[in-house]
Amino acid sequence: MYHITALLFSAVALAAFFPFHALALDVQPAQYEYLGTYDTNRLNQILTSELAEFSDFKVSYPAARYPVALYRVSYASVIPERHTQPTMASGLLAVPQTGGHTLPLVSYQHGSVFSKTAVPSHPDESMETRLMIAQFAGQGYLVIGADYFGKGISPETDSYLVKASTQQACLDMLVAARAVCADLKIEVGPLFLSGWSQGGWATMVFLHKLESVGIPVTAAATASAPVDLFATINRWLHAPASNDAVYIPALISLQIHAYEAYYGLPGFAHAAIKPEYRQITHDLYLNKLTWEQAAAKLPTRLSDLFQTNFSAASSIGQNSYCSILQDSQAYRWRSTTPVHTYYGAADEVVPIYIATMPVAYQQIMGGATVTAVAAGSQANHRGTFVYAVADQKKWFDQLLRH
Repeated sequence: MYHITALLFSAVALAAFFPFHALALDVQPAQYEYLGTYDTNRLNQILTSELAEFSDFKVSYPAARYPVALYRVSYASVIPERHTQPTMASGLLAVPQTGGHTLPLVSYQHGSVFSKTAVPSHPDESMETRLMIAQFAGQGYLVIGADYFGKGISPETDSYLVKASTQQACLDMLVAARAVCADLKIEVGPLFLSGWSQGGWATMVFLHKLESVGIPVTAAATASAPVDLFATINRWLHAPASNDAVYIPALISLQIHAYEAYYGLPGFAHAAIKPEYRQITHDLYLNKLTWEQAAAKLPTRLSDLFQTNFSAASSIGQNSYCSILQDSQAYRWRSTTPVHTYYGAADEVVPIYIATMPVAYQQIMGGATVTAVAAGSQANHRGTFVYAVADQKKWFDQLLRH
């Protein structure tokens, strides 16, 4: 049985880390449990053979230097869309065994998953999490990752692409992880952000939240980030490409059901989704079906999932769905944090135009520099991710040296 350590931390106790108004609650209970340690052999296996199974895109990583202790963190939070309804959430803290020193911290925001447990707090089920652990924690960075509401231990349904809840889950995970580090006698250094796909969008909305409450971020990196959900979904709906991922309709069905649940829109999924797909998508959303079970019954084009009148209204932004999508953009503010946004020319999910939107926007706003980084002409969705993880580590290292 895992040993569980309970903490009770207050805004006063964390005042040295965060402004008081950044906290969801005045007093937040949290606990953490030790999951085990990845030794360097295990980490190097992740960086080689497991990576090859995940993606055939050719990227090499340096060998891990330190074993990494893994902790599942459970913490109190609130759901902003439900008038700050209290809830519990979970995430991962990965601690490199460096023997001391102040350690920089990477907050990793995970990408889209259909399973409730293929998330950071269950690293053996999440290759993207394992890769971040091996690449960053194995080289001396603390790594954290929130599971988002509806994932991990959360009693809620999936908060897929729900903006304020995503921000809150990530913010309160950061607060909880800092408290756990203090309990473990670990001094935390500069903060970095990283995320892929849904996690790239989550990274940007989290960055906006952190800047709005005065928490400094040294740098952020996104891979294949759908920073403009309205543009992304309209592109999938009205201008599909031959290489579009077949699971896009399933992902958007999760979003439709999440919006109904979190934004209080009864009948929303019924109005959006064709009758023959309603039960399948609902069961997928509630984890009653796996992706593999649902895939054989769902269309591979988004236009085939939506009802005709819903698609027509979406194209000109005249329904509640589009209003929420517009409000869920992840790049339209004047940022103070440098960002690298990675894109792949063969990405089957996020087009180059979408992933690189923040570059010109920050230029015209006079904000921090956003640099578009090409993963290569053969980089698909996963290829963009594995390239970005390798390249952003070098950038973060350079920033630590200056």
